[in-house]
Amino acid sequence: MNTVLYSFLVSGLAGLSTLFGCVCLFFKRRDNRILTGALGFASGVMLTVSITDLLPSSFQLLATYYYFFPTLLFCAIFFTIGVIFSMLIDKYLPDQQSVHPSGKHLYRVGIIAMLAIVLHNIPEGIATFVSTNANVSLGLTLALAIALHNIPEGISISVPIYYATGSKGKAILYTFISGLSEPFGAFLAYLFLSPFMNDFVMGLLLSFIAGIMCHIAIYELLPTSKYYHYPKITLSFFGIGCLVMFLSHFLLS
Repeated sequence: MNTVLYSFLVSGLAGLSTLFGCVCLFFKRRDNRILTGALGFASGVMLTVSITDLLPSSFQLLATYYYFFPTLLFCAIFFTIGVIFSMLIDKYLPDQQSVHPSGKHLYRVGIIAMLAIVLHNIPEGIATFVSTNANVSLGLTLALAIALHNIPEGISISVPIYYATGSKGKAILYTFISGLSEPFGAFLAYLFLSPFMNDFVMGLLLSFIAGIMCHIAIYELLPTSKYYHYPKITLSFFGIGCLVMFLSHFLLS
């Protein structure tokens, strides 16, 4: 198989693994405990990905250009810009009337999560495409790690959208769109981005995305999970989300 075509295939499969997060929509009838656990789990996932993956990777890439303090400063600045960007989206994105009586903000939570994951997946798609094109074995390893990350990220989109709208179709569609951003990143890399995507730009982008994801985890997903008054479920699944992503990062690094 042509290497470029194989690179597109690997990137596409890694991105569309996000759809596996929709499986939880079919377990049983809607239940606040399922929603509470899913949101807590997604919060733990996003926070852990940011702390153990995005920020260290950003620092490592920027450290090839600068000493410790300027590198730390760049990371902090673009992390803060990411948080502010997420806050602005949160402020200006309108609520949608929810079919779930106690979850009128869930639609917005799902949309913000989708936007953050799209931004997260585009550079992942670029990285997967470039890595696979250079070394198939390396590309497959990276794609597997990304796929494991993407499944719980799919939960963070599909569950809030489903509980807000009552539509499995919309939940799956929005999750599918977020998954498509990964092959879209591969397409951008193929066309023109790869010559301009250096370690400095990628490092800044990763810090920016980390800021968005931390804001979503701490100020959107976790408080919304706690809103349903199952604190033990919230904390348990938050811890499980952290543990799952930490182990996947540790085992696949």
